[in-house]
Amino acid sequence: MVLGAGGGLALDPGPIPAYRHGMTPTTATSHAPRLDLGEELPAAYAAIVRLDQAASGQIDAALKALVELRVSQINGCAFCLDMHARALRELGESQQRLDMLAAWREVSLFDERERAALEFAESVTRLEPGGVPDDVWDAAAAAFPGQQMAGLLAAVIVINAWNRVAVPSRMAVPEIA
Repeated sequence: MVLGAGGGLALDPGPIPAYRHGMTPTTATSHAPRLDLGEELPAAYAAIVRLDQAASGQIDAALKALVELRVSQINGCAFCLDMHARALRELGESQQRLDMLAAWREVSLFDERERAALEFAESVTRLEPGGVPDDVWDAAAAAFPGQQMAGLLAAVIVINAWNRVAVPSRMAVPEIA
């Protein structure tokens, strides 16, 4: 029940659409792939691949994958969540840290460098008016000097680009037997 226009109670208008909570408004019956960017516009796809390659190597692979997983959580990208969680497991990441990543601020499982990277990645991904706050930028820049900071920024840009390819085109998550 909710308060009606005249102050009385009215029927609940129903659930708030999922997209208003940062999740995509899809259902289990609407997950058929829509588009293969690599097939339809290979030059655009190749450009993202090249940017991804340029971003690699500037920061530790496990940290990069952790940032990619967190950004993919924010953007609701199932394909990228699956891919980066698998990559992190292969790199030896603990299941507990994977489980707690969405609540990284509330646990002591992440070190200061990881926290700076995660805060920065979230800020770049959500881009509030005015951009990335100075304190967030400064903390990341202190933890990632010079080319490392450029690599972190490029990694966040790239995973956001991949998320924006995968989510609207409904890239299928491979099922593992």
